[in-house]
Amino acid sequence: MSTANDDRIALDLLDAHLECLWRAACELERGNRAVVPEVPRGLGGPAADDGATELLRWGYGELTRIPRAPADVFARSVGSSLMELRRRRSPWNAAALRLLEDPYVFLATGPRQHKDWAEDVLQLMHREVPDPRGWLRIDADRNNNARNDVPAYPFEPPPAAGLRDRLHPLEPTGAVTALAVMAEEWGDDRPVRDRPERDALLADAQFLLDRYGPDAQFWTNALDAASDPARDFVQAGLKGTRVHGFITCEYINGLDLLEELGLIAVSDNEVGVFWSIGAY
Repeated sequence: MSTANDDRIALDLLDAHLECLWRAACELERGNRAVVPEVPRGLGGPAADDGATELLRWGYGELTRIPRAPADVFARSVGSSLMELRRRRSPWNAAALRLLEDPYVFLATGPRQHKDWAEDVLQLMHREVPDPRGWLRIDADRNNNARNDVPAYPFEPPPAAGLRDRLHPLEPTGAVTALAVMAEEWGDDRPVRDRPERDALLADAQFLLDRYGPDAQFWTNALDAASDPARDFVQAGLKGTRVHGFITCEYINGLDLLEELGLIAVSDNEVGVFWSIGAY
Protein backbone atom coordinates (compact mmCIF):
# COMPACT_ATOMS: atom_id res chain seq x y z
CA MET A 1 0.00 0.00 0.00
CA SER A 2 1.50 3.32 -1.02
CA THR A 3 1.44 6.24 1.38
CA ALA A 4 0.60 9.88 0.70
CA ASN A 5 4.32 10.59 0.76
CA ASP A 6 4.93 7.85 -1.82
CA ASP A 7 2.27 9.41 -4.05
CA ARG A 8 3.84 12.85 -3.70
CA ILE A 9 7.28 11.48 -4.59
CA ALA A 10 5.85 9.68 -7.64
CA LEU A 11 4.04 12.83 -8.80
CA ASP A 12 7.16 14.94 -8.21
CA LEU A 13 9.20 12.52 -10.33
CA LEU A 14 6.62 12.64 -13.09
CA ASP A 15 6.52 16.44 -12.95
CA ALA A 16 10.33 16.69 -13.03
CA HIS A 17 10.57 14.29 -15.96
CA LEU A 18 7.95 16.16 -17.98
CA GLU A 19 9.73 19.46 -17.30
CA CYS A 20 13.08 18.03 -18.47
CA LEU A 21 11.34 16.58 -21.52
CA TRP A 22 9.69 19.94 -22.23
CA ARG A 23 13.01 21.82 -22.01
CA ALA A 24 14.62 19.37 -24.41
CA ALA A 25 11.66 19.63 -26.78
CA CYS A 26 11.88 23.44 -26.75
CA GLU A 27 15.58 23.27 -27.67
CA LEU A 28 14.80 20.94 -30.57
CA GLU A 29 12.05 23.29 -31.71
CA ARG A 30 14.62 26.11 -31.83
CA GLY A 31 16.84 23.96 -34.03
CA ASN A 32 19.35 23.23 -31.27
CA ARG A 33 20.70 19.86 -30.23
CA ALA A 34 19.25 18.35 -27.07
CA VAL A 35 19.30 15.06 -25.21
CA VAL A 36 15.75 13.79 -24.79
CA PRO A 37 15.65 12.16 -21.34
CA GLU A 38 14.53 8.59 -20.90
CA VAL A 39 11.80 7.79 -18.39
CA PRO A 40 13.58 7.32 -15.02
CA ARG A 41 13.24 4.03 -13.21
CA GLY A 42 11.17 5.66 -10.48
CA LEU A 43 8.33 6.15 -12.95
CA GLY A 44 7.19 2.57 -13.08
CA GLY A 45 3.53 3.31 -12.48
CA PRO A 46 1.23 3.50 -9.45
CA ALA A 47 1.03 0.41 -7.30
CA ALA A 48 -2.05 1.11 -5.22
CA ASP A 49 -5.57 2.39 -5.55
CA ASP A 50 -5.46 5.67 -3.64
CA GLY A 51 -6.18 9.33 -4.28
CA ALA A 52 -3.27 9.87 -6.66
CA THR A 53 -3.63 6.69 -8.72
CA GLU A 54 -5.86 8.14 -11.44
CA LEU A 55 -3.59 11.14 -11.94
CA LEU A 56 -0.47 8.98 -12.05
CA ARG A 57 -2.00 6.61 -14.56
CA TRP A 58 -3.09 9.55 -16.68
CA GLY A 59 0.45 10.95 -16.58
CA TYR A 60 2.11 7.68 -17.54
CA GLY A 61 -0.35 7.33 -20.38
CA GLU A 62 0.50 10.82 -21.60
CA LEU A 63 4.19 9.89 -21.72
CA THR A 64 3.44 7.04 -24.12
CA ARG A 65 1.16 9.16 -26.32
CA ILE A 66 3.30 12.27 -26.77
CA PRO A 67 4.50 12.48 -30.41
CA ARG A 68 8.25 13.00 -30.73
CA ALA A 69 8.04 14.69 -34.12
CA PRO A 70 7.73 17.20 -35.59
CA ALA A 71 9.62 19.28 -33.03
CA ASP A 72 6.96 21.97 -32.61
CA VAL A 73 4.25 19.37 -31.95
CA PHE A 74 6.57 17.59 -29.50
CA ALA A 75 7.15 20.82 -27.54
CA ARG A 76 3.46 21.81 -27.48
CA SER A 77 2.35 18.33 -26.43
CA VAL A 78 4.85 18.03 -23.58
CA GLY A 79 4.12 21.56 -22.37
CA SER A 80 0.39 20.89 -22.42
CA SER A 81 0.79 17.64 -20.48
CA LEU A 82 3.03 19.30 -17.89
CA MET A 83 0.59 22.15 -17.26
CA GLU A 84 -2.35 19.76 -17.08
CA LEU A 85 -0.56 17.59 -14.52
CA ARG A 86 0.11 20.64 -12.39
CA ARG A 87 -3.49 21.83 -12.65
CA ARG A 88 -4.82 18.45 -11.60
CA ARG A 89 -2.50 18.06 -8.61
CA SER A 90 -4.37 20.59 -6.48
CA PRO A 91 -7.03 23.32 -6.69
CA TRP A 92 -4.38 25.79 -5.49
CA ASN A 93 -2.18 24.95 -8.47
CA ALA A 94 -5.14 25.34 -10.82
CA ALA A 95 -5.96 28.79 -9.44
CA ALA A 96 -2.33 29.89 -9.69
CA LEU A 97 -2.16 28.84 -13.35
CA ARG A 98 -5.47 30.47 -14.23
CA LEU A 99 -4.25 33.72 -12.76
CA LEU A 100 -0.53 33.79 -13.52
CA GLU A 101 0.42 31.24 -16.17
CA ASP A 102 1.01 33.76 -18.97
CA PRO A 103 2.73 36.88 -17.49
CA TYR A 104 6.37 37.01 -16.33
CA VAL A 105 5.94 36.28 -12.63
CA PHE A 106 7.71 34.55 -9.78
CA LEU A 107 5.56 32.57 -7.37
CA ALA A 108 6.96 30.47 -4.51
CA THR A 109 6.07 29.44 -0.97
CA GLY A 110 8.45 28.12 1.64
CA PRO A 111 8.40 27.14 5.29
CA ARG A 112 8.58 29.77 8.01
CA GLN A 113 11.89 28.88 9.65
CA HIS A 114 13.15 32.16 11.10
CA LYS A 115 11.89 34.62 13.66
CA ASP A 116 12.70 37.31 11.12
CA TRP A 117 10.68 36.24 8.09
CA ALA A 118 12.92 38.37 5.85
CA GLU A 119 15.39 35.47 6.07
CA ASP A 120 12.70 33.15 4.71
CA VAL A 121 12.01 35.55 1.83
CA LEU A 122 15.68 35.52 0.88
CA GLN A 123 15.71 31.72 0.95
CA LEU A 124 12.85 31.69 -1.54
CA MET A 125 14.50 34.21 -3.83
CA HIS A 126 17.66 32.08 -3.80
CA ARG A 127 15.65 28.82 -4.40
CA GLU A 128 16.98 27.25 -1.21
CA VAL A 129 13.77 25.67 0.14
CA PRO A 130 10.94 23.60 -1.37
CA ASP A 131 7.22 24.26 -1.09
CA PRO A 132 6.20 22.57 2.18
CA ARG A 133 3.03 21.17 0.59
CA GLY A 134 4.57 20.22 -2.74
CA TRP A 135 2.39 22.74 -4.57
CA LEU A 136 3.14 24.75 -7.68
CA ARG A 137 5.97 27.18 -8.17
CA ILE A 138 6.16 29.51 -11.13
CA ASP A 139 9.82 30.29 -11.74
CA ALA A 140 11.00 30.57 -15.34
CA ASP A 141 14.47 31.60 -14.16
CA ARG A 142 15.24 28.67 -11.90
CA ASN A 143 17.63 27.19 -14.48
CA ASN A 144 18.57 30.48 -16.13
CA ASN A 145 22.34 30.80 -16.60
CA ALA A 146 21.91 34.44 -15.51
CA ARG A 147 22.05 33.04 -11.98
CA ASN A 148 25.77 32.40 -12.51
CA ASP A 149 26.20 36.18 -12.32
CA VAL A 150 23.23 37.12 -10.13
CA PRO A 151 22.44 34.11 -7.89
CA ALA A 152 18.89 35.19 -7.02
CA TYR A 153 18.07 36.33 -10.59
CA PRO A 154 15.79 38.09 -11.42
CA PHE A 155 16.14 39.39 -7.87
CA GLU A 156 19.06 41.24 -6.36
CA PRO A 157 17.58 41.78 -2.90
CA PRO A 158 19.15 43.58 0.03
CA PRO A 159 20.33 41.69 3.11
CA ALA A 160 17.60 40.60 5.50
CA ALA A 161 18.34 43.52 7.82
CA GLY A 162 17.40 46.00 5.09
CA LEU A 163 14.65 44.07 3.37
CA ARG A 164 11.75 45.44 5.40
CA ASP A 165 12.91 49.00 4.67
CA ARG A 166 11.74 48.43 1.09
CA LEU A 167 8.30 47.08 2.06
CA HIS A 168 4.99 48.49 3.26
CA PRO A 169 2.19 46.57 5.01
CA LEU A 170 -1.01 45.81 3.12
CA GLU A 171 -4.47 45.05 4.42
CA PRO A 172 -5.88 41.73 3.15
CA THR A 173 -8.15 43.52 0.65
CA GLY A 174 -5.18 45.37 -0.79
CA ALA A 175 -3.15 42.15 -0.96
CA VAL A 176 -5.86 40.43 -3.02
CA THR A 177 -5.89 43.25 -5.58
CA ALA A 178 -2.07 43.36 -5.68
CA LEU A 179 -2.00 39.68 -6.57
CA ALA A 180 -4.90 39.88 -9.04
CA VAL A 181 -3.32 42.75 -10.99
CA MET A 182 -0.30 40.50 -11.67
CA ALA A 183 -2.49 38.79 -14.27
CA GLU A 184 -1.64 41.82 -16.42
CA GLU A 185 1.51 42.31 -18.47
CA TRP A 186 3.35 45.58 -17.91
CA GLY A 187 2.52 46.78 -21.40
CA ASP A 188 -0.93 45.18 -21.35
CA ASP A 189 -3.77 46.98 -23.09
CA ARG A 190 -6.25 44.65 -21.31
CA PRO A 191 -6.18 45.74 -17.66
CA VAL A 192 -7.85 43.38 -15.22
CA ARG A 193 -10.33 46.06 -14.23
CA ASP A 194 -11.84 45.97 -17.74
CA ARG A 195 -11.85 42.21 -18.29
CA PRO A 196 -15.10 40.22 -18.18
CA GLU A 197 -13.34 37.67 -15.94
CA ARG A 198 -12.31 40.36 -13.41
CA ASP A 199 -14.32 38.87 -10.53
CA ALA A 200 -13.02 35.36 -11.29
CA LEU A 201 -9.42 36.62 -11.20
CA LEU A 202 -10.03 38.34 -7.88
CA ALA A 203 -11.57 35.12 -6.55
CA ASP A 204 -8.48 33.15 -7.62
CA ALA A 205 -6.22 35.70 -5.93
CA GLN A 206 -8.27 35.44 -2.74
CA PHE A 207 -8.10 31.63 -2.89
CA LEU A 208 -4.32 31.68 -3.26
CA LEU A 209 -3.88 33.99 -0.28
CA ASP A 210 -6.33 32.00 1.87
CA ARG A 211 -3.58 29.38 2.01
CA TYR A 212 -1.75 31.53 4.56
CA GLY A 213 -4.67 31.68 6.99
CA PRO A 214 -6.80 34.42 8.53
CA ASP A 215 -3.93 35.86 10.59
CA ALA A 216 -1.51 36.26 7.69
CA GLN A 217 0.35 39.53 7.23
CA PHE A 218 0.97 41.02 3.80
CA TRP A 219 3.68 43.32 2.51
CA THR A 220 4.43 45.01 -0.81
CA ASN A 221 7.22 47.04 -2.36
CA ALA A 222 4.67 49.43 -3.91
CA LEU A 223 5.30 53.00 -2.76
CA ASP A 224 1.62 54.00 -2.77
CA ALA A 225 0.86 51.38 -0.12
CA ALA A 226 2.74 53.55 2.40
CA SER A 227 -0.21 55.95 2.48
CA ASP A 228 -2.93 53.49 1.46
CA PRO A 229 -2.57 49.94 2.82
CA ALA A 230 -5.98 49.06 1.34
CA ARG A 231 -4.94 50.31 -2.12
CA ASP A 232 -6.99 48.88 -5.00
CA PHE A 233 -4.24 47.81 -7.39
CA VAL A 234 -6.76 46.42 -9.88
CA GLN A 235 -8.45 49.77 -10.27
CA ALA A 236 -5.12 51.57 -10.56
CA GLY A 237 -3.65 49.03 -13.00
CA LEU A 238 -0.18 47.53 -13.11
CA LYS A 239 1.41 50.02 -15.50
CA GLY A 240 3.04 52.95 -13.77
CA THR A 241 3.25 51.31 -10.33
CA ARG A 242 6.04 52.96 -8.31
CA VAL A 243 8.15 50.64 -6.17
CA HIS A 244 11.20 50.06 -4.05
CA GLY A 245 13.44 47.91 -6.23
CA PHE A 246 14.19 44.23 -5.65
CA ILE A 247 15.06 43.11 -9.19
CA THR A 248 18.54 43.30 -10.68
CA CYS A 249 19.74 46.19 -12.81
CA GLU A 250 22.15 43.90 -14.67
CA TYR A 251 21.63 43.54 -18.43
CA ILE A 252 21.89 39.78 -19.02
CA ASN A 253 20.92 37.59 -21.98
CA GLY A 254 19.53 40.56 -23.87
CA LEU A 255 17.01 41.55 -21.18
CA ASP A 256 16.57 44.68 -19.11
CA LEU A 257 14.32 44.19 -16.08
CA LEU A 258 12.74 47.59 -15.55
CA GLU A 259 9.43 47.18 -13.73
CA GLU A 260 8.12 45.13 -10.83
CA LEU A 261 5.43 44.67 -8.24
CA GLY A 262 5.93 42.36 -5.28
CA LEU A 263 3.68 40.83 -2.64
CA ILE A 264 4.84 38.86 0.40
CA ALA A 265 2.52 36.77 2.56
CA VAL A 266 3.65 35.77 6.05
CA SER A 267 2.01 33.28 8.41
CA ASP A 268 3.29 31.37 11.43
CA ASN A 269 4.12 28.38 9.21
CA GLU A 270 4.70 29.63 5.67
CA VAL A 271 6.02 32.57 3.66
CA GLY A 272 4.84 33.27 0.12
CA VAL A 273 6.50 35.49 -2.48
CA PHE A 274 4.60 36.73 -5.56
CA TRP A 275 6.39 39.04 -8.01
CA SER A 276 5.44 40.54 -11.37
CA ILE A 277 8.31 41.65 -13.61
CA GLY A 278 8.50 43.85 -16.69
CA ALA A 279 11.30 42.80 -19.06
CA TYR A 280 12.40 44.37 -22.35
